[in-house]
Amino acid sequence: MLMLVGLVVKNSILLVDYTNKLREQGLSIKEAVLKAGPIKLRPILMTAISTIAGVLPVAIGLGTGGEVRAPLAIAVIGGLTTSTFLTLFVVPVTYILFDDIINKFRPKIYKNKDI
Repeated sequence: MLMLVGLVVKNSILLVDYTNKLREQGLSIKEAVLKAGPIKLRPILMTAISTIAGVLPVAIGLGTGGEVRAPLAIAVIGGLTTSTFLTLFVVPVTYILFDDIINKFRPKIYKNKDI
């Protein structure tokens, strides 16, 4: 569980950080999200695939006591696969939604101030 959470958070931070850098360069939020996704796809997939490949022998149940550890490895593989796709699709959508919510309330909070 800790390993999955750590990898998912790392991948999400990787995607959001690059999106923020693109926005600082002057791109709109939608342009930044659409550009960051394909560029950061490779590092995210490399992390997921290497971890899945590392856990695969345990999932197959090779070695002494392998049948005891196999369910845990299968859960890690399933969770990592699911979380990778969620990172690539849900995080950008959530980023845009939160930006819309913040911009909706920003004028009320920062009246007559430079943002």
